Amino acid sequence: MADDPILDAAHAQVMAVGVRRTTLTDIAARAGVSRMTVYRRYPDVHTVLQALMTREFGQLIAQSQLEPDASTNGRERIVHLAVHGAELLAAHPLFVRLLDVDPELLLPYVTERVGTFQRLVIDNLAAHVAAAIEEGSVRPGEPRRLASAMELAMRGYVLSAHSDSPEAERAHREDLSRMLNAFLMP
Repeated sequence: MADDPILDAAHAQVMAVGVRRTTLTDIAARAGVSRMTVYRRYPDVHTVLQALMTREFGQLIAQSQLEPDASTNGRERIVHLAVHGAELLAAHPLFVRLLDVDPELLLPYVTERVGTFQRLVIDNLAAHVAAAIEEGSVRPGEPRRLASAMELAMRGYVLSAHSDSPEAERAHREDLSRMLNAFLMP
């Protein structure tokens, strides 16, 4: 799904007009294909946009793990990974566009349900947490439960990252790091 002209077209359309004004016809035109070609792969515009967000934001998980860090144990690596991933998401152009133009579309992922990307984050964190529990650098507990609590804390940071000055944002990031570290401490 990394190289998909339909998702690329959806991305361009959302960046141009926002989610609410994006139609399947617009996506097909940008992709240079017929609406039926899009319908064969995606039953509706909502499904295209879900696939787009999963692709775009899912790539951030891999990207956050590529940056080297000087952590000495699993807990420190997890905290670094989580905070760096939250920073990447908060700065991602598509996410910023959603917050600017269609913020109400994110509300269900805060109040009603966990989305596909959130499950990917939780699954990834849970795997790291399980290894760090085994290592002894993270307190005993059910890894998925710990990862879910971490995702909740990160969600707050991501949604409010641009609401303050750059100095305040840096302070919030440091506080998120301290909070996650203390939460995982054995």
